[in-house]
Amino acid sequence: MRTSFFCAMFLFIAFLNSGSATLQVGFYRSTCPSAESVVRKAVNKAVARNPGIDAGLSRMHFHDCFVQGCDASILLDSTPGNPSEKEHPASNPSLQGFEVIDEAKAELESLCPQKVSCADILAFTARDSAYKLGSINYAVPAGRCDGLVSLEDEPSQNLPPFFFNAQQLEANFARKGLSLDEMVTLSGAHSIGVSICSSFSSRLYTFNATHTQDPSMDTKLASELKTKCPNNGGASDPTVPLDSVTPNRLDNKYYSNLKNHRGLLTSDQTLFNSPSTANIVRSNANNGGAWANKFAAAMVKMGFIDVLTGSQGEIRRKCTVMN
Repeated sequence: MRTSFFCAMFLFIAFLNSGSATLQVGFYRSTCPSAESVVRKAVNKAVARNPGIDAGLSRMHFHDCFVQGCDASILLDSTPGNPSEKEHPASNPSLQGFEVIDEAKAELESLCPQKVSCADILAFTARDSAYKLGSINYAVPAGRCDGLVSLEDEPSQNLPPFFFNAQQLEANFARKGLSLDEMVTLSGAHSIGVSICSSFSSRLYTFNATHTQDPSMDTKLASELKTKCPNNGGASDPTVPLDSVTPNRLDNKYYSNLKNHRGLLTSDQTLFNSPSTANIVRSNANNGGAWANKFAAAMVKMGFIDVLTGSQGEIRRKCTVMN
């Protein structure tokens, strides 16, 4: 109860200052002024060591917010008899950089003990990754509390799987309060990162009774993928970039790939194949600046999904365990 009091107290202070207990830009201005710069330094240090880590950091905030809300449940380790979200296949290997969050949290605990939530660190990290990968910058409202539950099966119930069509994706995002346009815009995060071959191999080898290979996939791309993802019955499951054109750049080339039938996952290519979303894909492909602005706004909105406040959560001392 003591840690819940801490979270409630900080949010009560925010309430007095702002007139509403909601997330705020500059939330830590008085309680931990260096909070955002400490996170940014940790991200920059990690990317200097391993440029590919940014994609995993960027995606972690999305996974967290879609499963039980933006409460850092994705960061909790499993406990005996209670496997956490980290154990779910959607979290491994696509999510990387847990150690970056831990490093930032450790420094913040030494500077400002139990002031900065792990959920806010995730939101700051996603913003800093977007800036490093795509020069996309935005102010992050903060003031989230950390959650007290993390269950292995929750991602399956909340994250959109790779085989969803546009209508299913629209419904999935709508349940989180996000529009059709925001769904297509946030899908642009697949401009970075990797996918395991088993997430799309059916498009190469066992598409349907008429076509062994998905006819909507560019034939040259299919040939390239078959060299990297052999039809070996699951003996191995390598990873390939989600965007083969600019794999380490968060940009609108993802949408150009879809127009050229070079989307990797079914849930990617469906956005161009579907009449309800095709024009949004074309618009995003034609105007990178407008897409970047929409992406920033959608990330901010996503960061409000089912946030915990007051006694609903805590400020963890370590992001991997509850207090």
